This record gives sequence, C-alpha cells and structure tokens, in this order.
Amino acid sequence: MHVLQKTQKIVRYQNQQGKIHYGIVEDEMILQLSSSFAELVNKEIKYDGVKVKYSDVKILEPVKPSKVVNFGWTYAGHAKETGGEANLVEPFLFLKPLSALIADKEKIILPPNELSNQVELEGEVALVIGKRGKNIKEEDALDYVFGCTIFNDVTARDLTKTDPQFTRGKGFDTFGPLGPYIVTGVDPTNLRIVTTLNGRVVQDGNTNEMSLSIPFLISWLSQVMTLEPGDILATGSPSGSCPIKSGDEVVVEVENIGRLCNGVQ
Repeated sequence: MHVLQKTQKIVRYQNQQGKIHYGIVEDEMILQLSSSFAELVNKEIKYDGVKVKYSDVKILEPVKPSKVVNFGWTYAGHAKETGGEANLVEPFLFLKPLSALIADKEKIILPPNELSNQVELEGEVALVIGKRGKNIKEEDALDYVFGCTIFNDVTARDLTKTDPQFTRGKGFDTFGPLGPYIVTGVDPTNLRIVTTLNGRVVQDGNTNEMSLSIPFLISWLSQVMTLEPGDILATGSPSGSCPIKSGDEVVVEVENIGRLCNGVQ
C-alpha cells in the first residue's frame, strides 16, 4: 500500500471491460487503483499494476456524492448581473439533484423551449469533502477538504428569476458537469477560473475575489447539515454568466486543476 502524495490527480473511469476504477493521472496515462473512495480519503493507495491510456477509457464524474451543495452570489459581480444581492453576510444556498451530474466530455442537454429558453453557463471551483463533519470551526475547515475539482452550474435563468426557489432552474438532467478529476493539495482560496464559450473568454475570475471566504462557507454549512466524504460544495461563479445554445462548447479551466469541457445539445 502506498500513501497518497500531497498533490495528485485522481480520476474515476470505466475501462474497456466495463469495470469502474479510480486511478492516478500521470501525463497521458492512468495508474489503475483497487482503492475505494473511502480508502483514498484516508490516503491509502492500492496500485493494481495496470496502466491505461487516459484517452482509452470513459472518464466519469470523479465521485458519487451524497449531496451537491451550491453557494450562490459569492462573487459580487455575478450577484449583480443575475439580480442577486452582492456582498452577502450569510451564504445563499441551494442543492442540485444527483441526476444533474455529468462527466467531462458529456453533453449538456437543453430542455425544450416551452420549459426554458434561457440556459446559461456558470464556471466554478468545487470542493470534494474528505471526512465527516458537523459544526466545523472555521480555522479547521480546510482540513475537511479532500481535493478540488471543476463544476459548471448550468442554470435556466428565466426560471430562477421567476420561481420562488432555485430547484427547477438548477435541477434539469445534465445541468451539473463535474470533473474531470480531483486534485489534492491545492489551496482553493486562490484559484483562477476562466470559462470559454466556443473559444471566447466569457468568465475570468479568482476565488480570492469571493465576498465570503471558503473556510467560512464550509463552517457555516456544517452548522446546517452534516458533511459526508465525497460531498460536492460548488463555491459559486464569477461574473460573465451567459446563454448557451445547441452546438456550443463550454470549457471551464481552473488554475492547477484542469479543464472541464462539455458540448451543448
């Protein structure tokens, strides 16, 4: 058994035989693991001796969470552009259903026009929780983060503007692209986020611009609900959210993590 190094890329994938594994990404290859997620968060790595090409396997969402928690309006610019309240004292909170999650390279499927005709992108940094926590102290909060990944909080903006709460506008199938992998040992409080739409930069922000700090968000949330290993905490989107249409390609790139790429259909 090996111990997880401070900074590693952990991917979850399905091989050509249909079996699902975790692996460590090294350049164009994946070192296949027999470790479970529970073992990984305890820094226990079991290599099974197999190497596969990254391009030869189907990349899956990097974790199967018990919940996906989203923080809204954590960036003042995005709050203003979407009719929200800037510089909140307490977080604005909503949940995404697990059925919204899709992996890197999978398609965002737009709902029929009669349900929504204004779907927008929102590139974000997502935290992957590594250990169970309740009433976490702010100074201890980052100890509960196993690693970081990338999230696209796809939103039916016309519905979030009219509904009294966000479930419908945020909850369509495929409205939660996540991945492509979890990167350990990254400081989530200072990460640049750049989102491109068909190659054109539409968002360019940094988590250091958030009006509420990430440790505060984790601590505050843990007073409401118990955090479980594998839970996803999407930390909010910088300004530049804009509509997407069929045929578009959205790429969310986060410094020191990677690129999440999804076509739109």
